[in-house]
Amino acid sequence: MLLNQFIDHTLLKPTATPEEITQLCNEAIAHQFYAVCVNSGYVHLAVNLLKFEKVRVAATVGFPLGAMSADTKVYEAKKCIEEGADEIDMVMNIGFLKSGLIKSVREEISAVKKGIGTKVLKVILETCYLTDEEKTLACSIAEKAGADYVKTSTGFGTGGATLEDIQLMREAVSMKVKIKASGGIKTGKEAIEYIAHGVSRIGTSNGIQLIQTQ
Repeated sequence: MLLNQFIDHTLLKPTATPEEITQLCNEAIAHQFYAVCVNSGYVHLAVNLLKFEKVRVAATVGFPLGAMSADTKVYEAKKCIEEGADEIDMVMNIGFLKSGLIKSVREEISAVKKGIGTKVLKVILETCYLTDEEKTLACSIAEKAGADYVKTSTGFGTGGATLEDIQLMREAVSMKVKIKASGGIKTGKEAIEYIAHGVSRIGTSNGIQLIQTQ
């Protein structure tokens, strides 16, 4: 198994500089990671740096809180795709989900998916804030809304991925929907365990460390 091809090499901190994004992309090229994951303001730079490479560009939308208006998320997602992003990692509206505003959550995800067409949509649940019942519900909503992936975490909440959550999410969606684990995965051995539990992508700022410790 080529662990590097499961990794979204990630830099999302608010202090990230163009120089650091350039380093991120160069590392992704050197280690042939599947993708880089950057905030939407750096999509144009990442796309230019990777335009002759196999490494894809994933962009965050509504990040990290998920509390922006649906129209804002749709605009941000469409803008990222126009600038060359291959994938969108959007944060669902967590407060709406916890309040039972199911239709609003579903319509927002559907609108983003419609806006990006055939490009990959990953929906971030931020599992650390949800009960098991809410995690299952969130997965079901995301699948019905057309999501290609459900994703555990932003990395900015109170916790990251857990194997228990991955098992719950895998049971909550059909095999048409893939799972991305992010937040707190520190070693290659851990990453391989997550993949064995059904994860198709690992979001991490420690990509090089992961492939060196598998």
